[in-house]
Amino acid sequence: MPVEIERKFLVTGEAWRGGPPGQRVCQGYLASDAGVTVRIRRAGPKAYVTIKGQGDGGPVRPEFEYEIPVEEAEQMLASLCRRPLIEKTRHEVVHAGQLWQVDEFGGANAGLVLAEVELDHPAEELALPPWVGEEVTSDPRYRNSALVAGPMGTGSRTPRRGSADVPQDQRHGATD
Repeated sequence: MPVEIERKFLVTGEAWRGGPPGQRVCQGYLASDAGVTVRIRRAGPKAYVTIKGQGDGGPVRPEFEYEIPVEEAEQMLASLCRRPLIEKTRHEVVHAGQLWQVDEFGGANAGLVLAEVELDHPAEELALPPWVGEEVTSDPRYRNSALVAGPMGTGSRTPRRGSADVPQDQRHGATD
């Protein structure tokens, strides 16, 4: 079964900027309950339907993703997906040989910036870039599907926590 092994962090610095422009992404959810989410995503010139299963609360979850016609994705985003849609710009940044995806959220989640890295196995060593803070992999509030019902942008009622709220020695993989 295909799986996604991903770790997610709040972004606290700006040093990741400076690369090529990011790609606009719009995504919506057809279903998000009972441990299964069904997502429609438009990313640049392509579109996908993705089904994700429930993991163990850690970085591993079953994931099935299929490319679909852009026109059909646009119709589903416009008429079938729950509101608000997730709007973001995705930037790709290489750090220590690993590809990081930095998402700058817009819309109801404006101001939120998250970084994700996909791994080959759950115990894979990871060199954290200096611009990431608290790890939020296991915090369900930071799943994109949860950001529909509970936005975490600067105008939301739910406070975001950055690395300034977490002592340096308690950060995952912290180094001097």
